[in-house]
Amino acid sequence: MIKVGQINHLEVVKKADFGVFLNAGDYGTTLLPNRFVPEGTEVGSSIDAFLYFDSDSQIVATTETPIAQVGEWGLMQIEGVNSTGAFANWGIKGKDLLIPFSEQRSRFSEGQNVLVYVYTDKASGRIVGTTKFNKLLDKTPATYTKNEQVDLIIAERSDLGYKAIVEGKHWGVIFKSDVFGKLFIGKKLKGYIKNIRDDGKIDLSLQKVGVEKMDDLSEKIMELLEKKGGFLPLNDKSSPEAIFSAFRTSKGTFKKSIGGLYKKGKIVIDKEGIRLA
Repeated sequence: MIKVGQINHLEVVKKADFGVFLNAGDYGTTLLPNRFVPEGTEVGSSIDAFLYFDSDSQIVATTETPIAQVGEWGLMQIEGVNSTGAFANWGIKGKDLLIPFSEQRSRFSEGQNVLVYVYTDKASGRIVGTTKFNKLLDKTPATYTKNEQVDLIIAERSDLGYKAIVEGKHWGVIFKSDVFGKLFIGKKLKGYIKNIRDDGKIDLSLQKVGVEKMDDLSEKIMELLEKKGGFLPLNDKSSPEAIFSAFRTSKGTFKKSIGGLYKKGKIVIDKEGIRLA
């Protein structure tokens, strides 16, 4: 089934001097200009192409990859604003994404970077963006379990820390005390369910919680030590940045893990780093 606003696997049905024509199903055929046609393409070949509507509501194909397809979130820069709304750089040359005023939580200005959800407006059939995420999220009960790994998108800063979109379905919060490394709006990363409160709100962590977290990190430390010949230039005096770069964890958690490994006689800690015992 052909999906406009997404990448489709389309067959080449005709070649011309200026490009090739692709079979777009119920939409007929659409031209893929020569600048997008892979070398060696022949009639019968298949091409992964992104489909969208131009300003005349005609279907257009490109091999450019948008920042976000329909049904996805993406961080985009506002290119301009007019009486209709704001236009964001979608990653498609010559085609910006409209964010109508009615879909903006606050008015945007040129040059601003915003997290946008891309969808097809049912009334007009146009592909547009929205920043009103509340209408999209928390529509179903959260059924996650503690320490379950989930996909996150950092969506907002708050007084508590950061609000994140969990699995594209729910809101969650990463408290300041659980933040380490660089977080920014639009960043996609893995996280863990820390707690689901009685009111259904979700607390998140960037690392496993409790004993499981420690065991998981200890395994990673031992694996990396073996790969690196039994030595790592990291210890309890190392910078938080160096530890995060190696293990994507906080310095406090790292110190507890190597302390546990030391007590078990698995490693030696010295001023240069840690070594396999």
